[in-house]
Amino acid sequence: MLIHLENKEQFKEVVSKGVTLVDFFATWCGPCRMLTPELEKLAEKDQTINVLKVDVDEFQELAAQFNVRAVPTLVLFKDGQVVTTGSGFRPLASLEQFVSQAK
Repeated sequence: MLIHLENKEQFKEVVSKGVTLVDFFATWCGPCRMLTPELEKLAEKDQTINVLKVDVDEFQELAAQFNVRAVPTLVLFKDGQVVTTGSGFRPLASLEQFVSQAK
């Protein structure tokens, strides 16, 4: 499921259970705009994971908490714990491989 973060409480709730891929992005970022359709395909293809989009301009505190220095930055969670992080555009196959680290 693809979710757009609305508040910090929602962040904690979503990442606390199961596998969640968090996309820290900015609306002005070209690679971020290229990544969104790939994330949508991933969320549609694999219903067992959550894909959470976090706008770094809206949620600067969260971005700082996870040391987001560039966008897009992906943070993979399993049951509330960070499994791995990465940055930059990734095609669907690369996203699937990235997420498999938490399964």
